[in-house]
Amino acid sequence: MTQDYYGTKRITAYKQEKDGKAGYGVIYADGYQSWSPADVFEAAHQPITAMSFGHALQALKEGHRVARAGWNGKGMWIALTTGSSFPADMAKPGHAAKHRADEMEPQVGHDITLLPHIDMRAADGSMVVGWLASQTDMLADDWMMVATTEGTV
Repeated sequence: MTQDYYGTKRITAYKQEKDGKAGYGVIYADGYQSWSPADVFEAAHQPITAMSFGHALQALKEGHRVARAGWNGKGMWIALTTGSSFPADMAKPGHAAKHRADEMEPQVGHDITLLPHIDMRAADGSMVVGWLASQTDMLADDWMMVATTEGTV
């Protein structure tokens, strides 16, 4: 039985000719190397400086920061904030968090689960908690990975 797949993974590639055909040498994270014809490779891969929103989401899930080249503010980026738990008595009134379904408000002695979400660093350096993508953001192909303070992308 055959099945169709979509794949998303980070690779390293370099232009390489093989048997007179243009293509790319490909190095995978585990060190495995292969070769792909140029048309096949270019249809399936995007550089980390011009990604679709889907590839940007995958980069977020892998712990990278991403931004749109089209954003006007300098230093803006988004990052995935992992979930956490904390005591209910530490929650602010009206705090939007998951708690026991039979309780109207979180109770002392219970933990609140803060679910994973995407946060944004705004141009003024402030953090926007719970950033939401616009239609334009989701359809853009100008997403890029952003270096962290350690300089890695």
